[in-house]
Amino acid sequence: MESFTAACVQMRSGRDPAANLETFETMVREAAGQGADYVQTPEMTGLLVRDRDELLGKVRDEASDPLVAKASALAGELSIHLHIGSTAIRLDDGKAANRGFLFGPDGALIARYDKIHMFDVDLPDGESWRESNTYRPGDEAVVASTPLGAIGMSVCYDLRFPHLYRAQARAGAEVLTVPAAFTRQTGRKHWHILLRARAIENSAFVIAAAQGGLHEDGRETYGHSLIAAPDGTVLAEAQGDEPCIVTADLDMKAVAAQRSSIPNLANDQDFTIDVVG
Repeated sequence: MESFTAACVQMRSGRDPAANLETFETMVREAAGQGADYVQTPEMTGLLVRDRDELLGKVRDEASDPLVAKASALAGELSIHLHIGSTAIRLDDGKAANRGFLFGPDGALIARYDKIHMFDVDLPDGESWRESNTYRPGDEAVVASTPLGAIGMSVCYDLRFPHLYRAQARAGAEVLTVPAAFTRQTGRKHWHILLRARAIENSAFVIAAAQGGLHEDGRETYGHSLIAAPDGTVLAEAQGDEPCIVTADLDMKAVAAQRSSIPNLANDQDFTIDVVG
């Protein structure tokens, strides 16, 4: 497809899966009504809760998860590519997967992706996170072939690991996706810079739907969902952290044009490192 309209759905998911599901459906329908061919929702679309026991007590396995079922049905009904940025999925080892899903216009599952990099950090303001206590990391990068183009999948903290996106671009990805629940503290400093850098480094579109605002579990997320062009230009951005929809038209010829103009992928070289002294 030479071009398509992409939409980011910015949410403020909370502790009630049923309420999140209702919001999800309403906003996806609105995005499709605005002409979107591809709709992406944020990380933790279905449930956003910090307490490990509460989360594991509410999540379902993939086969019985109502958000997964609803996304499949909506994609088919609305004839769109629908990307659940991620949702928590129960595993059989006492942990969950932070898993994204991409459905096609016929409602069929095209690809799933488990977040690889766990957000295990202690931030300067005392904020601390240990995702590995709750989630089992994935071990496989994913590039989905679709009529829209080749789409690389990732989730939030993955953004800080540029080799993931370079590997996807070298495998043919033309669109890189970064659904997220970036903290307000880190988002202010790094969100725009990192997203634009991933676009520029790989001469690819970047689509990043985000959580935004003060959530029921007390966390604050940055919002500012955005879509960037292969040269790093921001094509669309949510101006703040309120729930909303942002859209942009993606001219896929821009990927080849940018890769021809500045052929950093073609010029990439393998090398070794010699630590001396």
